[in-house]
Amino acid sequence: MPQHASFTSYGQPEEVIQLIDTPSPALRGGEVRIKMLAAPVNPADINLIQGIYGIRPELPATAGLEGCGKVIESQSTDFHIGDKVIFTQRAGTWSDEVISSAAGVLKIPADTPSQQAAMLKVNPLTAWCMLTQLRKLPKGSWVIQNAANSGVGYCVIQIAQLLGLKTINLVRRDELIPELKKIGGDICLLDNTDYIDIIKDKQPELALNAVGGDSALRLMDALAPQGLHVTYGAMSRRSLKVPNKFLIFKRIQLHGFWVTQWIKENDPAIVCETYQKLAQWMIDQNLSQPIDSSFPLDHIHDAITRANQDKRAGKVIISMNE
Repeated sequence: MPQHASFTSYGQPEEVIQLIDTPSPALRGGEVRIKMLAAPVNPADINLIQGIYGIRPELPATAGLEGCGKVIESQSTDFHIGDKVIFTQRAGTWSDEVISSAAGVLKIPADTPSQQAAMLKVNPLTAWCMLTQLRKLPKGSWVIQNAANSGVGYCVIQIAQLLGLKTINLVRRDELIPELKKIGGDICLLDNTDYIDIIKDKQPELALNAVGGDSALRLMDALAPQGLHVTYGAMSRRSLKVPNKFLIFKRIQLHGFWVTQWIKENDPAIVCETYQKLAQWMIDQNLSQPIDSSFPLDHIHDAITRANQDKRAGKVIISMNE
């Protein structure tokens, strides 16, 4: 009987997540049954379970916002047994099996690495959209980002390289810098006031903010006049309080980005084409995210505990047998 990591109330994941056995119902028309291969433990997953994410599912709910699996039964003409898929809609991926409408999944190449494919939905697409969809940047343009060691940060560095852009990458600890340089970060610095003078001649046109608070203000200071400041996360849980000078004299533009909304607002064919491009970059080993550790589903609490610890070497993955 398939297991699912479910919760009946909002709270700390270690306390409210329970593994339950659920009979697998028969498929209805247009549905597919998917055996899960891998699913990440994202900050958004933790926030969803805590009840502080942008959406609150009806309870009881199964956790897991993204993941990769293979079709084992299909009532849709668009999918066949053995197809490798990712989820474009929230599906409760911390499970042995998931039943989804055909509209909620997207086929990807079979040779896409499963653990990387499990992280394809959110971070790579977020990075690609912010670099290409919000402002036209000529090749050679500079982009600056905080939280450069995050999943999105890694994707920004790699995709920027593929697009001919240059990156300034800010982190909180010195020991994070060598790895960012290794994957192609052009300039890697500590996120403090010192870096603003160091990069003042670069004039970045785009700033990507995942932190908020003082870090976000430093990005505004570093931006070129009329630069675009995009907020896609709030790791510090501190609001943006924008000094008037940045709006009046520098005329910077502020923008928010949520990849879920981008998927909803765009033609499915465009979304599919973009994911195929990103998946191919993964296959070609031009795009990847670091993985800290992997846990089976029946060790879900260990996975959550590790995901909440500082100084991880990457993402925590829930892995199922292929």
